[in-house]
This record gives sequence, C-alpha cells and structure tokens, in this order.
Amino acid sequence: MSKQNLIVFDTTLRDGEQSPGASMTKDEKVRIALMLERMRVDVIEAGFAIASEGDFQAVKAVAEAVKDSTICSLSRAIEADIRRAAEAIKPANSGRIHTFLATSPIHMKYKLQMQPDAVIEQAVKAVRFARNLAADVEFSCEDAGRSEMDFLCRIVEAAIAAGARTINIPDTVGYAIPELYAEQIRTLIERVPNSDQAIFSVHCHNDLGLAVANSLAAVQAGARQVECTINGLGERAGNASLEELVMAVRTRPDVFNVETRINPIHIVPTSRLVSTITGFPVQPNKAIVGKNAFAHESGIHQDGILKHRETYEIMKAEDVGWKTNALVLGKHSGRNAFRFRLQELGINFVSEQELNTAFTLFKQLADKKHEIYDEDLQALVTDTRAAAAAEYLQLVAMEVQSKTGETPLAKIVLSVKGAEQAAEAEGSGPVDAVFKAIESLANSGASLELYSVNAITSGTDSQGEVTVRLALGGRIVNGLGADTDIVIASAKAYINALNALQSHTDRKHPQGADI
Repeated sequence: MSKQNLIVFDTTLRDGEQSPGASMTKDEKVRIALMLERMRVDVIEAGFAIASEGDFQAVKAVAEAVKDSTICSLSRAIEADIRRAAEAIKPANSGRIHTFLATSPIHMKYKLQMQPDAVIEQAVKAVRFARNLAADVEFSCEDAGRSEMDFLCRIVEAAIAAGARTINIPDTVGYAIPELYAEQIRTLIERVPNSDQAIFSVHCHNDLGLAVANSLAAVQAGARQVECTINGLGERAGNASLEELVMAVRTRPDVFNVETRINPIHIVPTSRLVSTITGFPVQPNKAIVGKNAFAHESGIHQDGILKHRETYEIMKAEDVGWKTNALVLGKHSGRNAFRFRLQELGINFVSEQELNTAFTLFKQLADKKHEIYDEDLQALVTDTRAAAAAEYLQLVAMEVQSKTGETPLAKIVLSVKGAEQAAEAEGSGPVDAVFKAIESLANSGASLELYSVNAITSGTDSQGEVTVRLALGGRIVNGLGADTDIVIASAKAYINALNALQSHTDRKHPQGADI
C-alpha cells in the first residue's frame, strides 16, 4: 500500500515568535524561511499580518523570497484581518490565508461573548470572504481540545461548505491526551458529512509535554497536516517539534502510513540557525537536535555501537545534518570558499559590502580560533548583520581587571548615537562590572531576566555565545553576542539587547492570536 503525504506546516515564524523575547526582524525571518524552503517544508506560516506593520512587511518579504513552499498568514475571522493577510501573501507563488475563531464554551462565553450560532455564522462569513481573496484557505477551531463534539461537527461542516480546504483542530492550551485527542480527530472525520473535501490538521501545544505524542496520535487517526516549529519553539511550553514529528514518521514506517517531503539533512543546521537568531539555546538532551542526541557515554552502549550501530541508535546522525558539524574553513581559506560554504548553509549576502564585512570578521576570528565550524559561521553572520544595522549603542573599547582578592573593574568606551563616551564600574565579577559600566551610559532602567552562556563548538578556543534577556515596561527582548572572549561576548549581547529595546516597536497580539 502506497503511503499518503503528511503535510508539514511550520509556524516557527509566527507561533514560535510569540515566545517572550523571540521576536525576529524581517531579514531574520527571511533567512529562516529560506532554510525551511530548502528543507522542503510544505507550508510556512510567516506571521500575523494584521499584528503590526513590521509583521506585514515580514510576511510579504517571505512571500517574495520563497518560491517552493506555500506562504501563509494568520488572521482572525475579521474582514480587516483577512484582507491584510491576503495583501501580505500576494507575492507568493502559492499563498494561504489561515483564519480562526474560538469554539470552546469557555472561549465563546468569556472571550468572544457570542452564542454558538453566531460563532458559526461568523466563521462561515470569514471563510467565504477569504476564499474570494485566496484559493487556499485554512480554518482553525481555536481551543478545539476543550470544545464540544456536536458543536465542532457543525462548525467544521459549515467551514468546509464555505470553502475551507484545511481544517485545523488545535490543542491550544495543551490539554489533550493522545488517546482522547486521536478519538476526537477520528470522530470528526467520521461524523462530518463533507470531511472528505478537506485535509484535517493538528496544532498541539506542549503544556503537559505531550505535543508530539498528541500530533502523532492524530496522524494515526487520519490527520494529514501537522503544525509544528523548529526546536519546539513557541508560547508557554512551546509547540510540537518539527524535527521530532518528521523523524518519528520516518523512523517508524511500520506504524505510520504516511511520509513527508522533508529533506532531514537540513534539520540540524536549521535548528542552530533558529537558536542563534532567537537566543533560545537547544538543551543538550533535546531529541534529534541536542548535542547529546547521538552521544554515548556508557561503556556497554559504546561497545554495542562499535559492534553494530543499530544496537543503540535508531537513526543515523548524518541523516539529520550532524555531519555538517565538521571543520570547513580555516585562516587560509579564500573569499570564494567562504561564500560557497555559507551558500551551502542557506546564507546569501544582499551586497558585496556585506560579504566583505563578514569575510573580514571571519579572518579576525580565524586568527584567534584555528578551526572554524558551521556554528561559528552562523554566529558570525548574525554579528555582521547586527553591525550593519543603525545602532544606538556600539562597543568601541573595553578593559577589564579581575584579580584574586580584589573587586573586578571594567572600563568601557561606547559610541552613543555616534558620540564616544567612557565609563567604568566595579562589580561582583567581570561580567557584572561590564554590565554596570554599560548601564551607567545607557540608563535604560531595564531589568536583566536572563544571562546564558553556551560554547558554540567544542574546545577551549570555542566561541562563547551569550544570550541576554532584558525586560522594560512589559517589553522583553533578547540580545546575542559571540566571541572567543566570553566577557566581550557578554558586552556585545547586553548592548545588542539595549539596541533592541531602543528600536523595539510594540507588536500587537490580537486576543486569541495563539491557536
């Protein structure tokens, strides 16, 4: 029996971005979208076009850049939202409008303050309006996991009759249990008379750690689209992880009568790109993409692997892209080799000037670090594009004194709106002293919510990648910095976060944006 196609719908750029501090710039969204396209993701949900002008421009930019994946924009079941979504996806070779409306009793009563019949009427009206603007329309029943089955059957039937060709049954609050969720999907497909005219989709949140399990149970019950994110990124505890879903289906063909179009070789590079851009490190024991996912320390395991790989490994590390974590460039590498390797990683420069800047930074790094890995290159490109942006603060010079028995002292020179200013400060440690010196010039008043350090690669000469999360007036931003000197990396990250605060435009998340 031939296998059916399982559509992979990636919402890293929309739902993933709703993680506090994970906001992405337009260029960063395009960068990730091109990697998703290279991975052969079927549908890329690029954003929520009505949320802000920035979101609209980001969706539009992704629609212009991506040629082989369907580009989708989320919208509430409101004509203004739907019209804005249609405008944003207009440049796409293949576009989709994804509109949604709450269907659970608690949402209808307290959030929508609408009667069930009125909810169905609005859903039908929204789907019809969207179909006038796009051939591909998806309708989501927000909080379907807590909705009543009779009502779900009614609204799903009506939405399909109105023209929706994908019906999403999301577990919005992560409440579902695999067996019960599968039964819900199976019942809908059986009871809705026109269910054969639509593809049923699932969008699971991970509040109970069951997002992937629920999604896979739904696939076995007949769902043929899974909505997911790279690294499981997403609001609260996150979403179903793309890499886990794809590799589960691929590894267990005896269980799942479906297959995806995904080329898994790009999974690890894409995971690392998303981690670098968002500032959300991947935990070492994360399935598929964690550093320890294919590591074996137990002597028994090592012995078994050496004798026969399949004794303890159900997948090949190379199949998901771990072989790209190999030495690729060094201090003697030329400009063309540098450009070619970055193109292999899905990175293209918008101008020769940007390439020259990145190559200069590469040479500087190669003088300090003999072995340059792909992860170093990803961080380097992020630094290049941050440097190219008009910044409020820039690091000019820094000196740190740290001796046993003495209070650390940091002296720093920053360019503040183009004018150099100097400051110094003491701290409990060198990083604390640097942050206090920077803050004495910035006067941001922001609170430090997170300070995280990760080694980008192995070895004592590895670059340290620092993530700084700042909060101010309800806004949360991440700052990233990388350097072989961890104190310099920390300063870069703090300054990057301050610049993000300075340029931050509030993104409006209309009520119910999280499906």
